[in-house]
Amino acid sequence: MQPHLQPRPLRLRRHLHLAPPFLLDDGSYLPRYQLLSSIAAAKKRAQADAHLRNCKLCPRRCGVNRYERTGFCLIGDTVKVSVIAPHFGEEPCIQGHHGSGAVFFSGFCQNYDISHQRSGFDLTPEELGEWYLKLQEVGNVRNINLVTPEHVVPQVALSILHARDLGLTVPIVYNTSAFDSPASLELLDGLVDIYLADMKAWNRDTSKRLLKADDYATAARESIKAMHAQVGDLCFTPDGIAKKGVLLRHLVMPGLVGEGEQIMRWLGQHVSTDLYVNIMEQYRPDAHVGKPKRSSASSERISPLARTAAAEPGEVPEQSPKRYEDINRPVTLDEVSQVRKAAEEAGLWSFCDAAEHGGFNI
Repeated sequence: MQPHLQPRPLRLRRHLHLAPPFLLDDGSYLPRYQLLSSIAAAKKRAQADAHLRNCKLCPRRCGVNRYERTGFCLIGDTVKVSVIAPHFGEEPCIQGHHGSGAVFFSGFCQNYDISHQRSGFDLTPEELGEWYLKLQEVGNVRNINLVTPEHVVPQVALSILHARDLGLTVPIVYNTSAFDSPASLELLDGLVDIYLADMKAWNRDTSKRLLKADDYATAARESIKAMHAQVGDLCFTPDGIAKKGVLLRHLVMPGLVGEGEQIMRWLGQHVSTDLYVNIMEQYRPDAHVGKPKRSSASSERISPLARTAAAEPGEVPEQSPKRYEDINRPVTLDEVSQVRKAAEEAGLWSFCDAAEHGGFNI
């Protein structure tokens, strides 16, 4: 008598978080610069040289000949680099286990010591391209991550083309504040695989006061649309590493939740509801934030020590008004949650979230 055969339990299939068109075949992706013909590459080189001779590539449009003098960014025909190294401070899909091959450029929007103090060393485009090869071959990085390169786009274009000739094979990440011009992004088309872009502010007044560029929001909106038109939504290989597309960051600022909500609505309506978004909470006061305001009035030029001595016994001395007092604090979790809710209501769904197990989420 045959024993009663129990039906074998069905094996549950593992469902991938992403499916085509967001999932690429492993090992099949070729960086965009590898697809350029020799004629297209020569045209890019000529365009980069022409831009250096009459530079209007960032929205400040100085129009200077950078072989002879500098414009607003104070950078000529070379680049000033603060750090070149594998970097583990980016999104997991960008850095992987080996890090992102980061090149931190001095002289534009970046951390205080890099942008304001312009620390670093000078490199020609060719020397810069040779560093990309070192990052690839020695650092075994997943990509070359160009951090705040908006003011050195011609040199960056030349460096990528030089590195291609030397054997570069990893994707290029253009890590930008989005204060780019259409001409700049046109030069980068075909050279950049991933646009890692910020959308910092929405209102003109906020841009003027905090970013010292009253046209930032307008320029950023046009730039982000152009970036998405070039490379589309972010695509990954099965190991969770991004290869091509746009990753949009928004740093939530204290007291400016309304602007964050407007940005999320605009992204959903005018860019893509499939856009990969990182809503960030890392803001901390730095640089000039929280410092005493400057005043030309002689009566206000009193040292803190003198102000304390002048106070009556038991009286709290008058405090100097602080610069940027409204953002002199971290953001709250409630503020971050409000922006996230606005994003979801706008139809956005692809977010850079921390792993639920608390570990590395690759």
